[in-house]
Parts: sequence; C-alpha cells; structure tokens
Amino acid sequence: MKEKITKVIESIRPYLQADGGDVELVEITEDGVVKVRLTGACGGCPMSTYTLKMGIESKLKSEISDVISVQQVA
Repeated sequence: MKEKITKVIESIRPYLQADGGDVELVEITEDGVVKVRLTGACGGCPMSTYTLKMGIESKLKSEISDVISVQQVA
C-alpha cells in the first residue's frame, strides 16, 4: 500500500510545488490513516486544511480503497 500512496502523492506534488509548498509522507497506520506533513508555503497556508482534505485525501481515497483518512502532523 505504501508504494501506491507514494505514487499518488508524487502525482500531487507538482501542484503543491508550483505554489511553493510540498507534502511528505510520514506514516501509514494499520487502520488506513495516512499521516503527512505539509511543508514550505503549504505548512503555514490558511488553505492547508482544504488542500489536505479536498486535494490530497480526496485523491488518495478515490484511488486506494484502503485509505480511510489523511491527517496532517507537525
């Protein structure tokens, strides 16, 4: 599952980098929670929650049925 998640994150990464941000995979729990760290401009952006839920989580859940949610960690 980690390889699939990494592949999806790699497909999202250019969009975040275009705005000066990035995303880093931190952990995948056994119950399907993906933990990521938003860095660069995304780390302090007021829209980071939207990016996390409507962008990253939505894409991961649509492509990988085992993903339950995505959480941001510091």
